[in-house]
Amino acid sequence: MRSSYLFTSESVSEGHPDKVSDQISDAIVDLFLSKDPEARIACETLTTTQLVVLAGEIRCKGVYENGEWAPGALEEVERTVRGTVKRIGYEQDGFHWETLKFYNNLHGQSEHIAQGVDASGNKDEGAGDQGIMFGYACDETPDYMPATLYYSHKILERMAADRHSGAAPFLEPDAKSQVTLRYENGKPVAATAIVVSTQHGKGYDAGEKEAQLKAYVRKVVADVLPAALLSDATDYHINPTGSFEIGGPDGDAGLTGRKIIVDTYGGAAPHGGGAFSGKDPTKVDRSAAYITRYLAKNIVAAGLAKRCTIQLAYAIGVSKPLSLYVDTHGTGTVADDAIEAAIGQIDKLGGLTPRAIRTHLGLNKPIYEKTAAYGHFGRQAEGDFFPWEKTDLAADLKAALA
Repeated sequence: MRSSYLFTSESVSEGHPDKVSDQISDAIVDLFLSKDPEARIACETLTTTQLVVLAGEIRCKGVYENGEWAPGALEEVERTVRGTVKRIGYEQDGFHWETLKFYNNLHGQSEHIAQGVDASGNKDEGAGDQGIMFGYACDETPDYMPATLYYSHKILERMAADRHSGAAPFLEPDAKSQVTLRYENGKPVAATAIVVSTQHGKGYDAGEKEAQLKAYVRKVVADVLPAALLSDATDYHINPTGSFEIGGPDGDAGLTGRKIIVDTYGGAAPHGGGAFSGKDPTKVDRSAAYITRYLAKNIVAAGLAKRCTIQLAYAIGVSKPLSLYVDTHGTGTVADDAIEAAIGQIDKLGGLTPRAIRTHLGLNKPIYEKTAAYGHFGRQAEGDFFPWEKTDLAADLKAALA
């Protein structure tokens, strides 16, 4: 590994058009799981100027069965969509929660997919799709995340909080951030560049108002990043294109699943290619990515490594994973294959089948809309939310390796 290098990660706000789509899709997942914990959902969302379109496949007892919607269900879906857009804060001429057009093209799940996923007879429940999933953790931040992504998220979370509270009334929902850090011996030592582009109210692209906006962003950065990382040499690019009044779905169409690197590790780890939002937890694109993060985080939290990448692979309709791979990047205190063996010895994990993952992490619950902005990882586990961020497996791993 190089001893000195620059690395960059980006984040996007809850008002970014792709994130609006992700949050709508996950709000629909939560709606159906609240009605039926065994619901099957694959919901894609398109957002553009004054328009939201849902497409995908569902199966949900009491809501959508045998090709029919229950009375009032369609209206509840629409209320959920509009409520999500309202929560984000879109009340603009080009995208307004109350006046946008809405089309619902959700329909029944394919029987051929269902027969592979559903348990029957002696057949255990199979994976909802084939694919590879990666999890990652490192000791760069308190939440075991790459520092570049961690601080990119924190900048936008702070700006969103100020927008919602009224502390920064000149901000509009759409925004992006980017943090470049210099690493020495694998540790972040300096922020060399900060990029923040934020949608703003009229007039905040020139004169005193522009200066006010830029001063505000610099203060947010100073509050979020450790002072030791910032210096007079840090290069700031705040709204570098100039005006950013037209934003969100009115400025650029949004689609579910187009921010998979923002959702995961900011490019610091591999990605299997599958998006998370809009999918129920039988889809291993989601649930297996969560369990690999959980395993990697617990390995680092247990002191078994400073960095850890884990891969799982599945075949559609097959319950057991095809492979498990652990790489501690030369930072492990024990051999990687010993960690792989230890994971297989922990009975409460249940063998990493789709059902075992969902049972161990408690994934058949309406917990997903919160994941759909500011990253699925590096969040605080609280109640039923973000259970894959718990470090309650560390002791089991150390015991299995004793």
